[in-house]
Amino acid sequence: QFPKATYKPSIALRIFPLSLIFVGMITFNNLCLSHVQVSFYNVARSLTIVFNIFLSWMILGIRSSVKTVSCLIIVIFGFYIGCQGELNYSTIGTNCGVISSLFVSLNSIYTKKILPIVDDNHWKLTFYNNMNACMILFPFVYYYEMDFVLLGHVEQLNSGSFWLMITFAGCLGFMIGIVTVLQIKATSPLCHNFSGTGKALVQSMAAFYIWKNEPTAYGVAGIFVVLGGSLLYTYVKMNENSSTLHVHHMKPMSDIESSSTNEER
Repeated sequence: QFPKATYKPSIALRIFPLSLIFVGMITFNNLCLSHVQVSFYNVARSLTIVFNIFLSWMILGIRSSVKTVSCLIIVIFGFYIGCQGELNYSTIGTNCGVISSLFVSLNSIYTKKILPIVDDNHWKLTFYNNMNACMILFPFVYYYEMDFVLLGHVEQLNSGSFWLMITFAGCLGFMIGIVTVLQIKATSPLCHNFSGTGKALVQSMAAFYIWKNEPTAYGVAGIFVVLGGSLLYTYVKMNENSSTLHVHHMKPMSDIESSSTNEER
């Protein structure tokens, strides 16, 4: 059940830094997708786990095991060979993917830090975050895109089918956010990472068929190495959390690295 939505400026101001990170994540994610092929998208955005481990250590003081770092090396290697095998490689798109991965990592870390402000309620945090994001984005859209949108797409803006599709896409995005929260709540962030990795594999393979992206040996290998490294990372974290549960007889900590791996994919 959704909580009653009440926007309090004092709380919104404390959440504002997270909203800036959220906007950066969405912006560079879309810029990445606009410059790279769909089949390469998951490779371009694969360094989230790497940033998570580094920033968790720098900001939260959380250290990682040798096994975890080994998984990151696999992901980095997959990123490298995936870049080498991409026929329509875009430096801008890849750089945007890397920056987006950084923001995804920061988003998960600062979410963990800011959740107590809203009594650890994900729904309230989502409400405040989206309201702040709208206020942040609107001035930039108005300044940089308003003339382009109004003058260059008059026919689309007057098309009923366009608004139907854009509304449908918005509803899908909203439902994805809800399902993600419910899945993590019903299972765990690690189980969510398992399903997210499977989704990413299907998405990448379907792109070759739907969008007619030309596959290469290195390109396909990069996809499988990146997703394999992510899956192995999830397995290692599950074992580490199980060991923590067994030794300390307590609920394992929510894994911020795996909860953010599949965000905005």
